[in-house]
Amino acid sequence: MTQLKEGDKAPGIENILESGKLKGKKLILYFYPKDNTPGCTAEACNLRDNYETLKTKKYEVIGVSPDNEVLHEKFKTKNELPFQLIADTEKKILNDFGVWGEKKLYGKTYMGVNRTTFIINDKGIIEKIITKVQTKDHANQILNDMQ
Repeated sequence: MTQLKEGDKAPGIENILESGKLKGKKLILYFYPKDNTPGCTAEACNLRDNYETLKTKKYEVIGVSPDNEVLHEKFKTKNELPFQLIADTEKKILNDFGVWGEKKLYGKTYMGVNRTTFIINDKGIIEKIITKVQTKDHANQILNDMQ
Protein backbone atom coordinates (compact mmCIF):
# COMPACT_ATOMS: atom_id res chain seq x y z
CA MET A 1 0.00 0.00 0.00
CA THR A 2 1.25 3.46 -0.91
CA GLN A 3 1.65 6.01 1.87
CA LEU A 4 0.97 9.31 0.13
CA LYS A 5 1.49 12.66 1.82
CA GLU A 6 0.67 16.28 1.09
CA GLY A 7 3.02 17.65 -1.58
CA ASP A 8 3.26 14.32 -3.42
CA LYS A 9 2.24 13.90 -7.04
CA ALA A 10 -1.10 12.09 -7.17
CA PRO A 11 -0.59 8.68 -8.81
CA GLY A 12 -2.08 8.27 -12.29
CA ILE A 13 -3.92 11.57 -12.13
CA GLU A 14 -2.58 12.93 -15.44
CA ASN A 15 -5.34 11.31 -17.50
CA ILE A 16 -8.07 12.89 -15.37
CA LEU A 17 -6.46 16.35 -15.27
CA GLU A 18 -5.84 16.42 -19.03
CA SER A 19 -9.54 16.33 -19.81
CA GLY A 20 -10.81 19.74 -20.87
CA LYS A 21 -13.49 19.67 -18.17
CA LEU A 22 -10.85 19.76 -15.40
CA LYS A 23 -8.34 22.16 -16.93
CA GLY A 24 -7.46 24.85 -14.37
CA LYS A 25 -9.51 23.22 -11.62
CA LYS A 26 -8.65 21.66 -8.30
CA LEU A 27 -9.86 18.13 -7.78
CA ILE A 28 -11.69 16.72 -4.79
CA LEU A 29 -11.03 13.00 -5.14
CA TYR A 30 -13.01 11.25 -2.44
CA PHE A 31 -12.85 7.54 -1.69
CA TYR A 32 -15.85 5.87 -0.07
CA PRO A 33 -16.71 2.25 0.80
CA LYS A 34 -20.08 1.49 -0.81
CA ASP A 35 -22.97 3.04 -2.73
CA ASN A 36 -26.33 3.34 -0.95
CA THR A 37 -25.03 2.98 2.59
CA PRO A 38 -25.99 5.65 5.15
CA GLY A 39 -22.55 7.29 5.56
CA CYS A 40 -21.65 7.17 1.88
CA THR A 41 -25.04 8.56 0.88
CA ALA A 42 -24.75 11.38 3.44
CA GLU A 43 -21.29 12.28 2.13
CA ALA A 44 -22.32 12.19 -1.54
CA CYS A 45 -25.48 14.23 -0.91
CA ASN A 46 -23.57 16.82 1.12
CA LEU A 47 -21.11 17.24 -1.76
CA ARG A 48 -24.08 17.41 -4.17
CA ASP A 49 -25.84 20.07 -2.10
CA ASN A 50 -22.66 22.18 -2.04
CA TYR A 51 -21.47 21.37 -5.56
CA GLU A 52 -22.15 24.85 -7.00
CA THR A 53 -20.20 26.48 -4.16
CA LEU A 54 -17.31 24.07 -4.72
CA LYS A 55 -17.39 24.84 -8.45
CA THR A 56 -17.15 28.59 -7.80
CA LYS A 57 -13.94 27.84 -5.86
CA LYS A 58 -12.66 25.95 -8.98
CA TYR A 59 -13.10 22.48 -7.47
CA GLU A 60 -14.34 19.46 -9.38
CA VAL A 61 -15.59 16.43 -7.44
CA ILE A 62 -14.95 12.78 -8.30
CA GLY A 63 -15.94 9.85 -6.10
CA VAL A 64 -14.22 6.45 -6.17
CA SER A 65 -15.38 3.14 -4.70
CA PRO A 66 -14.98 -0.55 -5.53
CA ASP A 67 -18.63 -0.79 -6.64
CA ASN A 68 -19.32 -1.44 -10.33
CA GLU A 69 -20.61 1.03 -12.93
CA VAL A 70 -24.21 -0.25 -12.75
CA LEU A 71 -24.37 0.40 -8.98
CA HIS A 72 -22.71 3.81 -9.47
CA GLU A 73 -25.24 4.82 -12.11
CA LYS A 74 -28.18 3.82 -9.89
CA PHE A 75 -26.60 5.68 -6.94
CA LYS A 76 -26.02 8.81 -9.07
CA THR A 77 -29.57 8.76 -10.47
CA LYS A 78 -31.27 8.07 -7.13
CA ASN A 79 -29.38 10.89 -5.39
CA GLU A 80 -29.13 13.27 -8.39
CA LEU A 81 -25.34 13.47 -8.12
CA PRO A 82 -23.86 16.01 -10.58
CA PHE A 83 -20.31 14.65 -10.41
CA GLN A 84 -18.47 11.62 -11.73
CA LEU A 85 -18.14 8.34 -9.83
CA ILE A 86 -15.33 5.97 -10.78
CA ALA A 87 -15.90 2.22 -10.48
CA ASP A 88 -12.60 0.77 -9.27
CA THR A 89 -13.61 -2.89 -9.16
CA GLU A 90 -9.98 -3.98 -9.64
CA LYS A 91 -8.96 -1.71 -6.71
CA LYS A 92 -6.03 -0.23 -8.67
CA ILE A 93 -6.80 3.41 -7.81
CA LEU A 94 -7.72 2.45 -4.25
CA ASN A 95 -4.34 0.73 -3.82
CA ASP A 96 -2.41 3.50 -5.63
CA PHE A 97 -3.83 6.04 -3.17
CA GLY A 98 -3.34 3.73 -0.19
CA VAL A 99 -6.97 3.71 0.91
CA TRP A 100 -7.64 -0.02 0.49
CA GLY A 101 -6.64 -1.78 3.68
CA GLU A 102 -7.47 -3.64 6.80
CA LYS A 103 -10.45 -2.49 8.83
CA LYS A 104 -12.16 -3.72 11.99
CA LEU A 105 -15.83 -3.87 12.83
CA TYR A 106 -17.32 -5.57 15.89
CA GLY A 107 -14.01 -7.32 16.52
CA LYS A 108 -13.77 -8.77 13.00
CA THR A 109 -11.00 -7.83 10.60
CA TYR A 110 -11.68 -7.39 6.89
CA MET A 111 -10.35 -5.53 3.85
CA GLY A 112 -12.13 -2.37 2.74
CA VAL A 113 -11.96 1.29 1.78
CA ASN A 114 -10.67 3.71 4.40
CA ARG A 115 -12.81 6.79 3.75
CA THR A 116 -10.37 9.48 2.61
CA THR A 117 -10.45 12.65 0.53
CA PHE A 118 -7.56 14.07 -1.47
CA ILE A 119 -7.51 17.69 -2.60
CA ILE A 120 -5.35 17.82 -5.73
CA ASN A 121 -4.26 20.99 -7.52
CA ASP A 122 -4.41 21.51 -11.29
CA LYS A 123 -0.79 20.30 -11.59
CA GLY A 124 -1.61 16.94 -9.97
CA ILE A 125 -0.04 17.69 -6.58
CA ILE A 126 -1.83 16.60 -3.40
CA GLU A 127 -2.54 19.74 -1.37
CA LYS A 128 -4.56 18.17 1.45
CA ILE A 129 -5.49 14.69 2.70
CA ILE A 130 -8.58 14.34 4.88
CA THR A 131 -8.79 11.05 6.76
CA LYS A 132 -11.35 11.99 9.42
CA VAL A 133 -14.20 12.71 7.02
CA GLN A 134 -17.32 14.36 8.40
CA THR A 135 -19.84 12.68 6.08
CA LYS A 136 -22.76 15.02 6.83
CA ASP A 137 -20.70 18.22 6.45
CA HIS A 138 -17.86 17.21 4.16
CA ALA A 139 -18.06 20.18 1.77
CA ASN A 140 -17.63 22.68 4.62
CA GLN A 141 -14.83 20.53 6.04
CA ILE A 142 -13.04 20.76 2.66
CA LEU A 143 -13.63 24.49 2.28
CA ASN A 144 -12.52 25.23 5.87
CA ASP A 145 -9.39 23.06 5.51
CA MET A 146 -8.38 24.82 2.30
CA GLN A 147 -8.67 28.40 3.59
